[in-house]
Amino acid sequence: MLSFLCLGKRSCTMTQPPLRGVTSLHFNQDQSCFCCAMETGVRIYNVEPLMEKGHLDHEQVGSVGLVEMLHRSNLLALVGGGSSPKFSEISVLIWDDAQEGKDSKDKLVLEFTFTKPVLAVRMRYDKIVIVLRNRIYVYSFPDNPRKLFEFDTRDNPKGLCDLCPSLEKQLLVFPGHKCGSLQLVVRVGKGGERGGWTVSLGELVVPFVHVTPSPNCPLLQDLASTKPGTSSAPFTINAHQSDVACVSLNQPGTVVASASQKGTLIRLFDTQSKEKLVELRRGTDPATLYCINFSHDSSFLCASSDKGTVHIFALKDTRLNRRSALARVGKVGPMIGQYVDSQWSLASFTVPAESACICAFGRNTSKNVNSVIAICVDGTFHKYVFTPDGNCNREAFDVYLDICDDDDF
Repeated sequence: MLSFLCLGKRSCTMTQPPLRGVTSLHFNQDQSCFCCAMETGVRIYNVEPLMEKGHLDHEQVGSVGLVEMLHRSNLLALVGGGSSPKFSEISVLIWDDAQEGKDSKDKLVLEFTFTKPVLAVRMRYDKIVIVLRNRIYVYSFPDNPRKLFEFDTRDNPKGLCDLCPSLEKQLLVFPGHKCGSLQLVVRVGKGGERGGWTVSLGELVVPFVHVTPSPNCPLLQDLASTKPGTSSAPFTINAHQSDVACVSLNQPGTVVASASQKGTLIRLFDTQSKEKLVELRRGTDPATLYCINFSHDSSFLCASSDKGTVHIFALKDTRLNRRSALARVGKVGPMIGQYVDSQWSLASFTVPAESACICAFGRNTSKNVNSVIAICVDGTFHKYVFTPDGNCNREAFDVYLDICDDDDF
């Protein structure tokens, strides 16, 4: 039987032999693309319309365990994995497809090397975050990369971490030291500064630099500060009673959603006040959540699990969510009351239960029709449209692994 390891918001990584050679799937920061790490290399896809935008073959990169895109730019972060890796699992290599030449040595422009396996990578236009099992490193990126700071963490075998993609806010979230808690590192940035540079497909050129972390970096809570020795009080949210299993930030970084290992509830918190905003119920039986994602305007949330179901919840108008029939009974005991007060999904659809998947929202076709995309490790692509009254129907199905190149990467 196959088992999977969820890396939080946008990705799922397999821990046993992969279906059709897929080792992990990741959306980019705005969910307009997804990248597929495979035994045979890397493939990059546009979501709507679905098309392959490029690939790196086995001769170039070997088998790959993790791949992360920087928006829709020419930069990819690669971590070796699978059965025949060319790169080490303790290194993150930055591939720049804008560099001339076809050999991998011409395209690899940056390397971060550690002493333990890399479990996750998160990127934005000014920083890269690299997650190990017990430590998280933050570097300036991509110009003149330097380590800004590092965090010791609770045992984090799933590499859980999320980084706000908006340049308007400096925000990083990962499991806190206390069981079931979330650690937030937050500071408002300066109106979209990018340090004097921009990134777009085929424009960015980064000199090769080898980066090795030093052991004497101070623990900083201020994500925008790089001055050594400065720090602030930890910002912790006690989200669950058991260990956190999935975590996700919305696009502006104002709300964080998380689920525990039990997988029955998803809780949303305000990242500034730490106040719990809403509690959403996936179901009553335990499940492993693979992915949680917000719609672009934070009006909806979707979540996938090993039950083979993708659930869709309303956030802007929570009255659209279903409630337990017991809510109409009246006063109940505290244990039942918690169950009754939870909000159930507005809509849901199923994918193959044995195949882990990531999910995200597509482009709205009209004011009253929204869509959710599910990408499965078995190579299938599912698109469902749903309406505020809970109707949910499949609009598209494809096998993305059978799609050929449409464009150069």
